[in-house]
Amino acid sequence: MFKKVLIANRGEIAVRVIRACRELGLKTVAVFSTADRTALHAQIADEAVCIGGPATKDSYLNEKEILAACEITGADAVHPGFGFLSENASFARNCGKCGINFIGPAPESIEMLGDKAAAKSAMKNAGVPVIPGSDGAVGSMEEAKALAEEIGFPLMVKASAGGGGRGIRLVEKMEDLENQITAAKQEALNFFGDDSIYMEKFIVNPKHIEFQILADKQGNVIHLGERDCSMQRRNQKVLEESPSVIMTPQLRERMGRAAVTAAKVCGYYNAGTIEFLVDNDQNFYFMEMNTRIQVEHPITEFVTGVDLVKAQIKIAAGKELPYSQEDIHIKGHSIECRINAENPALNFRPSPGRINALHIPGGPGIRIDSSAYQGYTITPYYDSMIAKLIVYAPTREEAIAKMKWALAEFIVEGVDTNIDFQLSLIRDPVFEEGNYDIGYLGRRVK
Repeated sequence: MFKKVLIANRGEIAVRVIRACRELGLKTVAVFSTADRTALHAQIADEAVCIGGPATKDSYLNEKEILAACEITGADAVHPGFGFLSENASFARNCGKCGINFIGPAPESIEMLGDKAAAKSAMKNAGVPVIPGSDGAVGSMEEAKALAEEIGFPLMVKASAGGGGRGIRLVEKMEDLENQITAAKQEALNFFGDDSIYMEKFIVNPKHIEFQILADKQGNVIHLGERDCSMQRRNQKVLEESPSVIMTPQLRERMGRAAVTAAKVCGYYNAGTIEFLVDNDQNFYFMEMNTRIQVEHPITEFVTGVDLVKAQIKIAAGKELPYSQEDIHIKGHSIECRINAENPALNFRPSPGRINALHIPGGPGIRIDSSAYQGYTITPYYDSMIAKLIVYAPTREEAIAKMKWALAEFIVEGVDTNIDFQLSLIRDPVFEEGNYDIGYLGRRVK
């Protein structure tokens, strides 16, 4: 086992990893930007190192400074959290070159799965259902037009190196194809430094269902059931729940088997998430695989009893999974709401500022993952998330009731938040009945 883990991240996920390390008896190192001097993760870690200015390129994306912090503090492992360098194959490879253990998959897996077009091709060859579309990156506009004729409309144009909803365009007719491809390529180049795109059939009103997997270095792979992430706005998840209301034992077995196959085909180890689209006839299609811990991982921890972050650390240290697929049982229901400093009435405009007063809800089955505290200033430089509010109950109905009261008790003064917006979603009859799809929130919020 490692002796000291550096967390190459900030905010609530950095705090989450620090807590998991403490439970495993490991020392921790936080890194922080000059804008995060008073951040909670920098205060509760055993050691903290300033790695640069507020801009992410100068701090949380600065590989050299992070690796130098490892050397200075003697950290022998790095946990990247999510976002920033978590899916950067170069960073994972450089950690290895410096003799530092990267708590995540092999660089080769990150590389292959980070190229969405290549990942789709690999899944297709392995027999995992994929959305009809191009076999790889589209090389020219002429090829794109020919493919569009073959695929049919509506279709999606997607960045090969994409993620977080960036570089994605819906095309409903041939006349719009060239403009939308140009826009997607430009956005992809700006965010990922790679303007390659691929195309696929647009599945009308699907559910977005993702499967959590764990895989060790000995070749054992299991799944931990599904999360329904269909409540999205502009391809960004807003609320998640587990299990999904559409799931049957037969569908879970089929999708779980596909998720495990997807991990095995690329020699994957550590935690990962396979994302699928599910249509109204319960046909499912591979969308992408995320090679990191997910924001919404707590709901899986609630319904399975498995600590995913501790599992990540143990797998990276070479430990074999202590359970088989037969040991994993989905019990109860869990919902997560992302509480952000933003104003839904003003097109969800970010609301940085000082938190003057803070009251968080409590009680059985309520979990708050957060780095916020009274007096903390939310800066304009990073993600606007204040907290993740997660509830657990024996049934979905009880979980919804618990979330309603938890949101009503959640008080943040000094900045605008989306708490009332989340409360309106939880009270929405469409959500309560489970009849929402990935397009529902876009239709609801104009």
